[in-house]
Amino acid sequence: MNAPDLLSPAAVCGQPVVHESARAQVSGAATYIDDLPELKGTLHAAPILSPVAHGRLRGIDAAQALQQPGVVGLVTAADIPGDRYFPTPMRDEPVFAIDEVCYVGQVVGLVVATDVNAARAAARQVQCDIEPLPAVLTIDEAMAAQSYVLPPVHLKRGDAAGAIAAAPHRLEGAFAVGGQEHFYLEGQIAYAIPQEQDGWTIHSSTQHPGEVQHWVAHALGLDGHHVRVECRRMGGGFGGKETQAGHLAVWAALAARKFGQPVKLRLERLDDFMITGKRHNYQYRYRVGFDGEGRILGLQVELASQCGFSADLSGAVNDRSVLHIDNAYYLEHVQIDSYRCKTHTQSNTAFRGFGGPQGMIATEAVLGDIARHLGLDPLEVRRRNFYGPGRDVTPYGMTVEDNIAPQLVARLAEECRYRERRERIAQWNAQHPVLKRGLALTPVKFGISFTITAFNQAGALVHVYSDGTVLVNHGGTEMGQGLHTKVCQIVADELGVPFERVRITASATDKVPNASATAASSGTDLNGQAAQYAARQIRQRLAAFVAAQQGCPAEAVVFAGGKVITPQGSREFAEVTHEAYMARVQLWSDGFYATPKIHYDKQTLQGRPFYYFAYGAACTEVVIDTLTGENRVMAVDILHDVGRSVNPALDRGQIEGGFVQGMGWLTTEELKWNAEGRLTTHAPSTYKIPTAGDVPEHFHVSLWPEPNREESVFRSKAVGEPPFMLAISVYEALRDAIAAVAPQRRDPVVLDAPATPESVLRAVKARRAQR
Repeated sequence: MNAPDLLSPAAVCGQPVVHESARAQVSGAATYIDDLPELKGTLHAAPILSPVAHGRLRGIDAAQALQQPGVVGLVTAADIPGDRYFPTPMRDEPVFAIDEVCYVGQVVGLVVATDVNAARAAARQVQCDIEPLPAVLTIDEAMAAQSYVLPPVHLKRGDAAGAIAAAPHRLEGAFAVGGQEHFYLEGQIAYAIPQEQDGWTIHSSTQHPGEVQHWVAHALGLDGHHVRVECRRMGGGFGGKETQAGHLAVWAALAARKFGQPVKLRLERLDDFMITGKRHNYQYRYRVGFDGEGRILGLQVELASQCGFSADLSGAVNDRSVLHIDNAYYLEHVQIDSYRCKTHTQSNTAFRGFGGPQGMIATEAVLGDIARHLGLDPLEVRRRNFYGPGRDVTPYGMTVEDNIAPQLVARLAEECRYRERRERIAQWNAQHPVLKRGLALTPVKFGISFTITAFNQAGALVHVYSDGTVLVNHGGTEMGQGLHTKVCQIVADELGVPFERVRITASATDKVPNASATAASSGTDLNGQAAQYAARQIRQRLAAFVAAQQGCPAEAVVFAGGKVITPQGSREFAEVTHEAYMARVQLWSDGFYATPKIHYDKQTLQGRPFYYFAYGAACTEVVIDTLTGENRVMAVDILHDVGRSVNPALDRGQIEGGFVQGMGWLTTEELKWNAEGRLTTHAPSTYKIPTAGDVPEHFHVSLWPEPNREESVFRSKAVGEPPFMLAISVYEALRDAIAAVAPQRRDPVVLDAPATPESVLRAVKARRAQR
């Protein structure tokens, strides 16, 4: 049987097909959880928050709250029939605070009312009786107290200390990078509906329905098959709904169980900020030895991240930082020390890039400092440190087999006229004492796969109806990134039908069990392949049926353009499916995919944790005002590797959006806690995500034309997370502009991110100061 020609004009894959929900979304017809019709008797819950960063919880006074109109009661830890702790690997996070509160905003319990506003107003009237205890609020305090959520991790190769000592040039430095609020458009929400015989339906805005199912069952003291979790779409996730959506689902389910009625729990934006975790903020210290050409001979890096009060995903996030210190560079002698600091703040969690950006930025900063120390072009120093023949094994023991970074960077440098612009910026800076320009071109090499090998699996169901239409379900979730659209394209091509003939249903745990989170940029790789395998089995059955009818080999049957083509002629796909149904041919199938080749020992940090690498590069030009610290991104040129694109329009959108979100992380999005441990940047008025006005006027994105060398679906590559790290070029361009304030200096430029005007101004003043 001939496979469909996926490069033919009739193929759906490779085309900029419109997002499957786009028309419904722009018309307001696409439903999110808060749009679902509420069942009769639905109650609403609101959280009671701790006002203290750390203390002994002696009790709560809810008398005033319970007297408010519409309030039906409270839910606390005493109402949990199952385990009082979430079933995380460390079992270190209570469902509700029990005897101790560990951060400002920790949920102590719920107020449940007939109206959402009544519930929220009453929750604010509940008084918590808390005996304050000493609180650890910063990385420095945690490091001094050796307060960790998990033991430190150390990765070594060679003799870094010896190589640094013997190097002709040495530098050391320190800097910090802040966290980041997810700021999804749809906040955290869950709707719990009791069913008969201890059954439950949970509508959850989650990236991981399977985990929500497990958590709810665990808290209710039930087996997993009692709980069904459904998610049609999310209004954004970015990692913030990988684990922490489970909290909302458990809380809503506990309230629904206590009162025997459906319960909806939707956090208002301020509470969402206060309760949920962020991207991990990091502090760095480094020592590096290098030769006169800028090649790193030895590198020691200390990473200290703020994890918050519980482990959550901090182990995996910090491990990925360790695994991405190298980025696109060969480090022969390296020592990486990773500290996972426990503080009395929100429990930080997954965020786009999952620790990769925090790892990559360290070495990019080191290379920028090396270039300034030697008076060399930073891009040339980066190129001299690239992986290459004989220098192709990562510190964690994986051979880089698909290295396209040198060619990709060379092409971008030529297309964006890097050298010409570098000379022009040098002339500008020599003539302008106030406004200084900077330029940086940085690469990305990002590993694709979950570092926990077991998560690299997926399942799917494909149903072909007798009228020739197709229904698809898979274990991934849609958060606006276009996963469902790509999966429909893949299935359409596998069956040779138009895209419009394929429809997708909500992700649900009663359709595909044990599904991994939609994370790690692996959504299309895993679920697209599983759906393709399911569709392929149906196509093979149909081909065998047609071949038997017409007396030709099954290999001679072709499915394309909505038709079934044989040497005897062609028929409509719908006609064939109807005949197959009448002949009792199975027209549905499941598909399963497990990523090949990968293996990884978490204890030794050695193996092949990634199936392949996604590459990219960005050249960014900025300008800073040295009197105010104000700064602006003027121009961005990107060349990014998505393999053979399943949908170029969606991929470009992910690249543009990822870059701008990364730019926000490094420039405007500042999280600040006061001395009492209260997050003070907890609303759009005080927390600044990028807006349309921050997007540079020149913003050019090109796609690298080569297909994936590994056998991914359609030979595509993941595109969710890798573009985020392209924004490191913004940070390096800002440091380049700051260096121009005192071009004679050779010491590191110290710029803490986010590079707000205050941070830039501090760096400028430090640069001007006498050594």
